[in-house]
Amino acid sequence: MKVRTLYSEKDIAERVKQLGEMISRDYQGKSLTVIALLNGALPFTADLIRHISIPVYLDSFASSSYVNDSSSKELTVRSRLKEPITGKHILLVDDILDTGHSLAACVEYFRKMEPASIKTCVFLDKELNISKPVKADYIGCKVENLYVVGYGLDSHELYRNLPFVGVVEND
Repeated sequence: MKVRTLYSEKDIAERVKQLGEMISRDYQGKSLTVIALLNGALPFTADLIRHISIPVYLDSFASSSYVNDSSSKELTVRSRLKEPITGKHILLVDDILDTGHSLAACVEYFRKMEPASIKTCVFLDKELNISKPVKADYIGCKVENLYVVGYGLDSHELYRNLPFVGVVEND
């Protein structure tokens, strides 16, 4: 199988730098807790925090609403945060906003912990002809309705390590 590139490593690096600068401006003078939604957001979060110029507390949260490659719409929590987030400014970072069900469930999950604020950042926002239950506050790039892999995105846990975002094509 071959993977056709949609966003190159260079495209990604440029956009992540821009996002980091925007987030730094928006949170200037505030303490920020960045929460990586695992596993997919790991590469994006690692790159993003290196471009945020304000102090950042980093945490991770493992949950899933996918079974194989399909959304189940149910959030299964696999890990918890290290520190309480009550009264803190939270930025949830995810790899892709697809149907929005996973991210909306995470926002609701964290809202119950009474943070000062919750914003979301996704690397990709998939263009679907549906109303999504949540909109990302920060978006890296738009992507058409394709099943994409690379830069943290997977198909059956493969392809996450690719430094670009692409589509698997059968030869």
